[in-house]
Amino acid sequence: MKSAFKGNKQHLPSKPCKACGREMSWRKAWAKTWEQVLYCSAACRKNKTN
Repeated sequence: MKSAFKGNKQHLPSKPCKACGREMSWRKAWAKTWEQVLYCSAACRKNKTN
């Protein structure tokens, strides 16, 4: 992953938020848990639909 990133977010993985559908870009903070990340924000996580 490190060698592919050149400062351009277009080359980073992204996926839609499960609650609102907004595209979320990969973040270094999510590196170890990217597969479990489902929501773009705490607000979406709070207002999720079951």
